Amino acid sequence: MTQHDSDARRRLIDFISADAVFHGDFTLTSGKKASYYVDLRKVSLDHRVAPLIGQVMLDLIADVPDVAAVGGMTMGADPIASAILHQGAARGRAYDAFVVRKEPKDHGRGKQVEGPELAGKRVVVLEDTSTTGGSPIKAIEALRKVGAEVVAVAVVVDRATGAREVIEAEGVPYLYAIGLEDLGLA
Repeated sequence: MTQHDSDARRRLIDFISADAVFHGDFTLTSGKKASYYVDLRKVSLDHRVAPLIGQVMLDLIADVPDVAAVGGMTMGADPIASAILHQGAARGRAYDAFVVRKEPKDHGRGKQVEGPELAGKRVVVLEDTSTTGGSPIKAIEALRKVGAEVVAVAVVVDRATGAREVIEAEGVPYLYAIGLEDLGLA
């Protein structure tokens, strides 16, 4: 990691800690209870933070060879994919983005995966925060149906709640940029 990149990561951690971590009693997607909640949409759609997310996630996936596109389940992955697409273009990297719908469209071409043609292409599935790993698994299944090769799952904030094990059991490497210890939540 270069000095600039670690600075972007530190600044991203500061924004997440200040604006996206909420303390209280929460019920997670998994049904589990938690004393905090990380709502990354509070920052992933912020003009100051989106570029940092793009820079940090570019660094995270930099060693994954020949990635053609990034994306994941709408809605959490959408701003992350957009940030990577734009920051990648600024660095001369050609990452396209895609969106995976929760269900295939019931009209038009009936697609579940929107964006460029992905058959035979290497893709990275994105997620803002991981809990159960269910969203990336649904995205992986939809992408495999259209012939994409899923080469990694990359998450902005890993909650250490079992997502990594679920993803790796699918034979897909799991990468994350920020852990609970980085946010003082471990």
